[in-house]
Amino acid sequence: MVEVNWKGDMVFEAIPPTGNRFTMDAYPEEGVASKGPTPVEALLSSLAACTAMDVIDILRKKRQTVTSYRIEVDGVRGPEGVYPRPFLSLTVRHIVKGENVDPAAVKRAVELTRNTAR
Repeated sequence: MVEVNWKGDMVFEAIPPTGNRFTMDAYPEEGVASKGPTPVEALLSSLAACTAMDVIDILRKKRQTVTSYRIEVDGVRGPEGVYPRPFLSLTVRHIVKGENVDPAAVKRAVELTRNTAR
């Protein structure tokens, strides 16, 4: 269970089972610093990190020497001002570099991750 507590304004603190708390906030207004990512940013970041952990684990098992790995996630949502604003599509790009990394191994790792996420 994850607990989320309101801290005032549009600030919320999440307390996951690990106890590693983090703060989420709305987009910053001009001249006002944000106290953390927006919930949507946290959601997309979580998707990327969860996928990355699976992919890197699979690539390690395939004995691939990865030296750099980046994931980019783009989400297209419904029009602003209309709520709720669900995601209409998500695009996940994997950028993997390493010593003699086999593109087929990367492709298969991503496929395996996508199949388990359904």
